[in-house]
Amino acid sequence: MNGLRRLLDRLSIYLPLIVMALLASGSWWLVRSVPALLTPEVNKPVRQDPDYRLVDFSVKSFNASGRLSREIMGDKAQHYPATEALHIDQIRIYAVSDSGAKMNARAEQGVATDDGTQVTLIGNAYAIKHPQETRPQIELRGERLVALPDEDRVVSTDPVQITRDRDVFTADSMNFNSSTGEHVLQGRVRGTLTPQPRKTP
Repeated sequence: MNGLRRLLDRLSIYLPLIVMALLASGSWWLVRSVPALLTPEVNKPVRQDPDYRLVDFSVKSFNASGRLSREIMGDKAQHYPATEALHIDQIRIYAVSDSGAKMNARAEQGVATDDGTQVTLIGNAYAIKHPQETRPQIELRGERLVALPDEDRVVSTDPVQITRDRDVFTADSMNFNSSTGEHVLQGRVRGTLTPQPRKTP
């Protein structure tokens, strides 16, 4: 009985030290673990491969009144989070402005940004602005055309051909307003103007 009491007395002397040792080891583990848990993954590499794919798809956008403003279609598409862009095979575009001007475009490939502010047409790019009231039909051709839907513009820094009614122009670069039909040509600009038929009295 006395021996048991002496053992308990000794344990009571060392118990605070044991508890402090356990607390110290727990604090050390906490200090090492918590920063890794709380530190945001700032340097985490962005995924380079596609995160989703589409087949025979159509994406539509509507204006504030609920009217269709543009539609992007394609045979296949892959989305790359690293560039925040959708790469589209056999892209087709339909767009209509608030003034009612309609435009269609197509190309072998297309790259559309996630925010929808830019669509690049690559490979046999073609766009047509349909006639509206007194404004004639206008066709654009080139290896690369860049559509800026929010600005109603199509631009290119590559050689282009513009057909306005029966007149044909070529230039090294172009800035085309798809709403008004006005276009600014730069570089080596050449044009072939076809005389308009005389109106019979």
